[in-house]
Amino acid sequence: MAKVAFKGNPVNLLGNEVKVGQAAPDFKVQKSDMSDYTLGTSAGKTRIIATVPSLDTPVCDMETKRFNEEAGKLPNAEIVCVSMDLPFAQKRWCAASNVDKVITASDHREASFGKNYGVLVSGGPLDRVLARAVFVIGPDNKVKHVEYVSDITQHPNYDAALAAAR
Repeated sequence: MAKVAFKGNPVNLLGNEVKVGQAAPDFKVQKSDMSDYTLGTSAGKTRIIATVPSLDTPVCDMETKRFNEEAGKLPNAEIVCVSMDLPFAQKRWCAASNVDKVITASDHREASFGKNYGVLVSGGPLDRVLARAVFVIGPDNKVKHVEYVSDITQHPNYDAALAAAR
């Protein structure tokens, strides 16, 4: 299990830690247009999937905007930001933030992404939100890059994720 903290305090995560080289686990999340998004939705593309606690927090806001800036520069790739925010809130946030290249998706229904990728927080003040992490999945559905950010309040290594997606 990945070791992460929130403001220096250890956080319990549910699910199995994902490793580079393994087949990407499937999941089902809900996009801001209310449609489902699964691993198969983007078959044949490279995917950067970033998990964040909530778009309405400063680091998550900056991270999603940064990935939105990078999204147009990656051929045959898409970037997905998954949180527990409801699809309505994600849609509102994207409109207010001019985020139009990143796909936002909510894991609120079953927490299948959180459980299958080992990022679902269990207990404490962030119970049932997703820890900050970045996964790069190749067109062959193999995991190419994994980063469980050591403290949820910190930014991921953008350069490493983008390099893995290229």
